[in-house]
Amino acid sequence: MASSPASTPRAPGPRTGARILVDALVANGVVRAFGVPGESYLDVLDALSDTAVDFVTCRQEGGAAMMAEASGKLTGRPGICFVTRGPGSTNASAGVHVAQQDSTPMILFVGQIARSMRGREAFQEVDYRAVFGTLAKWAVEIDDAARIPEIVSRAFRVAMQGRPGPVVVALPEDVLSELAEVPDAPAVEPAETWPGLTDMMRLQKMLWSAERPVMILGGARWNAKAVAAVVRFAERFDLPVCASFRRQMLFPADHDAYAGDVGLSINPKLLARLREADLVILAGGRLGEVPSQGYTLFPVPDPGVALVHVHADADELGRVFQPALAINATPTAFAAALEGVQPPNAIGWSDWRAGARADYLGWTETPPANPGAVQMATLVRYLRALPPDTIVCNGAGNFAIWVHRFHRFRGHGTQLAPTSGSMGYGFPAAVAAKRLNPERTVVAVCGDGDFLMTGQEFATAVQHGVPVVAVVIDNGMYGTIRMHQEREYPARVFGTVLKNPDFAAYARAFGGFGVTVEEDAQFAPALDAAFASGLPSIVHVKLDPEAITPTTSLTALREKALAARSAG
Repeated sequence: MASSPASTPRAPGPRTGARILVDALVANGVVRAFGVPGESYLDVLDALSDTAVDFVTCRQEGGAAMMAEASGKLTGRPGICFVTRGPGSTNASAGVHVAQQDSTPMILFVGQIARSMRGREAFQEVDYRAVFGTLAKWAVEIDDAARIPEIVSRAFRVAMQGRPGPVVVALPEDVLSELAEVPDAPAVEPAETWPGLTDMMRLQKMLWSAERPVMILGGARWNAKAVAAVVRFAERFDLPVCASFRRQMLFPADHDAYAGDVGLSINPKLLARLREADLVILAGGRLGEVPSQGYTLFPVPDPGVALVHVHADADELGRVFQPALAINATPTAFAAALEGVQPPNAIGWSDWRAGARADYLGWTETPPANPGAVQMATLVRYLRALPPDTIVCNGAGNFAIWVHRFHRFRGHGTQLAPTSGSMGYGFPAAVAAKRLNPERTVVAVCGDGDFLMTGQEFATAVQHGVPVVAVVIDNGMYGTIRMHQEREYPARVFGTVLKNPDFAAYARAFGGFGVTVEEDAQFAPALDAAFASGLPSIVHVKLDPEAITPTTSLTALREKALAARSAG
């Protein structure tokens, strides 16, 4: 975890721009940065060498940016990433996009050509304001070394405040070598926006008059204390609580109030229950395309239900769905204010909550058998038996359905998954998580195509001694795309087949541990051996291609699509 920002600014004195920048990072509590070295910011690398900042040397900028994003997601402070100009920055854009859609605080520092060369299309020149202007929350280029404390302070504030997100800061190389005498700025702490007393009184009245209420948790700016406050609120009101897409860590799945996640492959019974609700409290999230089921969960713009939307950014309130009550508040402040909301004398929806819980357990308790010699249910049972604070990471692909539907996330900070649907996210996120929390168990569940998007970061894990375990589910295809392909163009397979390496040998080639699973009885012993090795590890799981989802096989999916076409 990041340390608390320093409280006393450093004494001023003549320093290079790079030194001023690094001092500003240290003053804001930065203890770790991720990046790929580049000649455009050599001065920063030299300045970092004189500090205790842990610089994690990565193998590709996309992986470095995803590690920084994961760091920001876990700590609530901006994850820091350094990349070089041109291709370095464009490679890193994948991680910037994750941070934007996931509302994660992150700062990407990019080396830039010297100021005197701008506008000539110099070597690797990029207009970062233009390129990242719509992808980041703020994109800026520093023109004067004396302004570095000002701009870095603003970058931290923009990244954390309101709806968090990524900031891109371009660093002309001559600015980094320029001398300036300027004091450091004070450390930055984001403002907390508290709900008004009137808002909370209205919420209480709406709850008192409700018959079928439900709460949905999502977004960023949560912490363990806020989650605990919502748990107490749910207990006092006997309220069913859902998690938004890939935000299951916001409420313990083993609690009787938990009703499931509102994401891809949603429980049909939960979907029906949400549509039957007469009061929906959406706290922290945006109700974007996935949780809103393609904006069909409720009508737009009038949802046709009493919707209470709580968000840290006023611009997100009413962006798509117009709420009956809009509360501009951070999740942490709102959760604290819930302590003052009193339940009615008699709660009439206890059966409603109990039914929601029963539906969740019926949908998730026992993973169904899948085709082939290896059963994904074995992986689920293994994950459930790991310590409650285990961090489970994943990227994108059909393999993740088993994790999101059947695993039990039991605490805040135990899930790293991209709401942006970015392939390649899981493994670098796991490396970052284990680097930040060496005492905790960290596992990445990856698809075969997913893993090879950023698989070179296995070298990073080995180099830095980060013993993370990756479970690579190999079905020889881009499974999600193949699933959609069979639905839309059944039996016309094109471009989705993969020829994969021996992933266990891949791990050993880097100096890690690798083991292959081809039969179900090998699964648990292989995972045990990976964790016991004390090395970065890959458990290569050869899954039958027929196991396309927990509920259908590839052949059945194709036959259903062909039959529908024949009938049509």
